[in-house]
Amino acid sequence: MKLITPTRFEKNPSTRDPAWVKALVLTLSLGFFLIFLIAPLTAVFVEAFRKGMMVYVAALTEKEALSSIRLTLTAAAIAVPLNLIFGVAAAWAITKFEFRYKQTLITMIDLPFSVSPVIAGLVFVLVFGAQGWFGTTLSEYGIKVIFALPGIVLATIFVTVPFIARELIPLMQAQGTDEEQAALVLGASGWQMFWHVTLPNIKWALIYGVILCNARAMGEFGAVSVVSGHVRGQTNTMPLHIEILYNEYQFAASFAVASLLALLALVTLGLKTFVEWRGELRAQTHQAEAVR
Repeated sequence: MKLITPTRFEKNPSTRDPAWVKALVLTLSLGFFLIFLIAPLTAVFVEAFRKGMMVYVAALTEKEALSSIRLTLTAAAIAVPLNLIFGVAAAWAITKFEFRYKQTLITMIDLPFSVSPVIAGLVFVLVFGAQGWFGTTLSEYGIKVIFALPGIVLATIFVTVPFIARELIPLMQAQGTDEEQAALVLGASGWQMFWHVTLPNIKWALIYGVILCNARAMGEFGAVSVVSGHVRGQTNTMPLHIEILYNEYQFAASFAVASLLALLALVTLGLKTFVEWRGELRAQTHQAEAVR
């Protein structure tokens, strides 16, 4: 005997909307997507190549452009691993242990979401600048933070702090501690439990958080703008270099560098989509195994 199951709409009658409602919602969604996302992105690449490939290549291989690219990648290469370590440690502490100031730690992780990046940059200037709290002491030892790479890295770390931790915390809370406790009962050490039990379970969420963190690090403007000093060829990241070129009416060059930054964003989006697909595939596989 064949079991007749209800259709999706029979399961949820509230989804039986009129055709015109579905068409309207779809049109609005696609219209918003085209106007505010696709059109500007297309305009960037069109303007970048408007004067030909030679001008495009020259804009990207110019000395100051190469310096901004190197600085952007360097700042991201330093900030992302540090946030990776912090994110994993914070998520581990919040989800696996009970301690007095847990809620305070969660609130502090979310702080960069509520504070303007410009304010964050100003705070670093007030603390590490020449007239700041530690500025004089740092100057005595020849250490320069503001208007140098350390300040840019600090600002980048601040604005990207929540991304990895916020990806891991909900997942690790949902997973619970049963598997870790079982590993401890079987004699596993703390590191063995982490590498062989916890890490495999959070692998895709961790990669997803790293991708988002890296994208935010490369595209940061506000906080970095305050602490960089806009020294051409030295402390200008790609977003700052694009602003300077545009303000000087070098539109072809500014759009060329912007297209490179947009291309990096598209690569990041592709990686993000791949990670989401793998995560969904893994969840479906586990669900199928559980049914069996």
